[in-house]
Amino acid sequence: MLSVSISYIKRNWLGNIRNDVLAGMVVALALIPEAIAFSIIAGVDPKVGLYASFCIAVVIAFIGGRSGMISAATGSMALVMVLLVKTHGLEYLLAATILTGILQIIAGIFSLGTLMRFVSRSVVTGFVNALAILIFMAQLPEFKGAGIQMYGMVALGLAIIYIFPRFTKAIPSPLVSIIVITVLSIYFGMDLRTVGDMGELPSTLPLFLLPDIPLNLETLRIIFPYALTLMAVGLLESLMTATIVDDLTDTPSNKNRECVGQGLANIVSGFLGGMAGCAMIGQSVINIKSGGRGRLSTLFAGMFLLFLLMVLGDWVRQIPMAALVAVMIMVSIGTFSWSSFKNLRTHPKTSSLVMISTVIVVVITHDLAIGVFVGVLTSALFFARKVSRLLNIESQLSGNGEERTYKVYGQVFFASASRFAEAFDFKEVVQDITIDVSEANFWDLSAVGALDKVVMKFRREGTAVRILGMNKASAMIVDRLGVYDKPNALELMPKH
Repeated sequence: MLSVSISYIKRNWLGNIRNDVLAGMVVALALIPEAIAFSIIAGVDPKVGLYASFCIAVVIAFIGGRSGMISAATGSMALVMVLLVKTHGLEYLLAATILTGILQIIAGIFSLGTLMRFVSRSVVTGFVNALAILIFMAQLPEFKGAGIQMYGMVALGLAIIYIFPRFTKAIPSPLVSIIVITVLSIYFGMDLRTVGDMGELPSTLPLFLLPDIPLNLETLRIIFPYALTLMAVGLLESLMTATIVDDLTDTPSNKNRECVGQGLANIVSGFLGGMAGCAMIGQSVINIKSGGRGRLSTLFAGMFLLFLLMVLGDWVRQIPMAALVAVMIMVSIGTFSWSSFKNLRTHPKTSSLVMISTVIVVVITHDLAIGVFVGVLTSALFFARKVSRLLNIESQLSGNGEERTYKVYGQVFFASASRFAEAFDFKEVVQDITIDVSEANFWDLSAVGALDKVVMKFRREGTAVRILGMNKASAMIVDRLGVYDKPNALELMPKH
């Protein structure tokens, strides 16, 4: 047990110290303007988003299910909060944040994280591409009304990000880019929008407090719908981001533990005056691209964020948005799956359509949950259609013309049940019908209903029917849901 603990600590905390620390610094710098922006979207003071980012990052570093993933205040969660804050105020938002955490813990306990198995690769690719587009689009307002200096500094920042690693990878190039752009901006007195222009930075530590609201059913009625939506959106984005980081690092993650971790982090955030948050794909990609791999990178991002606010606030206010825009454009370019263009010609058309529909819905609605739901639903429909086509039924008449045997191959379920029922000739004059289902499976009520329909139709025509070779799994469903006289018609598949 001790050796396992030591191995875990080395792998997650001490195995990549320098890169984790440097990556955490880059992430912390990039978190500040985003947390402020998300606070503005939600209609709350900037410190609510900044406190949330600090709390969530620190807590999730210890109890999350995915090393190297960054969680903080996010735009998708902020959009859900707008109406609640507008109609009931900050105190109700804090209560909803705590309830969101409780619901996420319950989701983890009931292993809802395993539902990610039902999300196809096409949906994940569409999710990634849509987020890359949204990240890029979010930077465009920074160019509105900006002069040539803004464009020049962003171009210089991107040049540093992509050229500097050719000389050395000892220091993350995004960090070098932020420092260089900031120094040049201050030295030459450039007229560039800065972090300080986005909102006032907090100057005190977050304090523990209880939401000042009545504890009754009316309050629960108000906050529960928002908490439920925040729970679903937060877990969806977190689990999708975990899957992406799994692919980037070629390492597994514990999705159910991530649900519980996100829940506990949001509870802490709510009690310390922060808004609900979840995993951030953009910051997670920054962390991974900058060399961060362990839990130390996530912890240091949260701690360094607080250090920047409390100690280096005057310097942080002077960081040009051009430097951070360059970093986020790098994230957008690195996040987008460029190979998906080439795969449009080689992958099945249905897979490409699932990916494209996911991208379009997410980009149009700016709602990740709706986009992924559409992608999963489309993927499921295409899969059901494909499997239903695999059903094949052959028949053979006996030499004396008195018995016909139907041989069923494939899967009988809601999408193929009608084809199964239509494959039989009920008007043919024979004495006996044998339906051999040893190569078939019956999956649901629709399949059993189709089998009932076939048996009863033949019997109404005065034909004896025998079901031959049904496997035990199918027989259990037929026995429970079927209505025809099964003991006289059904013969189970013999044991081998």
